[in-house]
Order: sequence, then structure tokens, then C-alpha cells
Amino acid sequence: QVQLVESGGGLVQAGGSLSLSCVASGRTFSSYAMGWFRQAPGKEREFVATINWSGSTVLYADSVKGRFTISRDNAKNTMYLQTANLKSEDTAVYYCAARRQPFTRTTQSDYDYWGQGTQVTVSS
Repeated sequence: QVQLVESGGGLVQAGGSLSLSCVASGRTFSSYAMGWFRQAPGKEREFVATINWSGSTVLYADSVKGRFTISRDNAKNTMYLQTANLKSEDTAVYYCAARRQPFTRTTQSDYDYWGQGTQVTVSS
């Protein structure tokens, strides 16, 4: 079993930035692909970014490409999402997810473990 804990959310003005973190329990983190998803009020949860086991492959949703950066530190069992130039439409609960396979996926059903989420609110 893997437990995921997100942190780093908060309130930020449009154009600002936040750095989100996801810490995973267990000794298998380095073999898992990881992802970030988000759910805005009244909307379905959507894919944001994913990273493979080594960090050599990353994928982004078109809506965040060029503004968000996903990374990981396997020695610390931690994944990151650096956000920049935030927009009001980025307001959402951001979820960290892990899959028991090393390769990236953009579909929620491909992920096996989920965190509780961290709120990001962007004021315009």
C-alpha cells in the first residue's frame, strides 16, 4: 500500500506561482510512474501532468504546457509540480497519483493510489 500526501497549495494572485509537493510512503516509489490531476468546482477531475519512474519522460495537458513543470526526487520519495503564470482557471483541488507501473499515463483509471488533494486558488 502506498500513501500519498500533497502540500503546497494556497491562495495566489493571477500571474503568481506555487510549488506543490507529493510525498509517498513505501520503498517502491522509484518504480512507479506518478501524475498530477486537478478538479475544479463543478467539473470533472482532469489530467495535468505525468512523469515516468526515472523522470526522463514527462507529459503535460495542453492547458498547462509551458507554465507547469513536473519533477521527482526518488531519494526523497517526492514528486513536485512547479506552477507559474497561474490563471483563474487553474483554481482547483490538485491530486497526486501513483501507478504500479513505470511508464506515464494520462488516464485516471490507470492510477492505483491517490492523495487527498491540496487546494489551489488563483484570484484575478
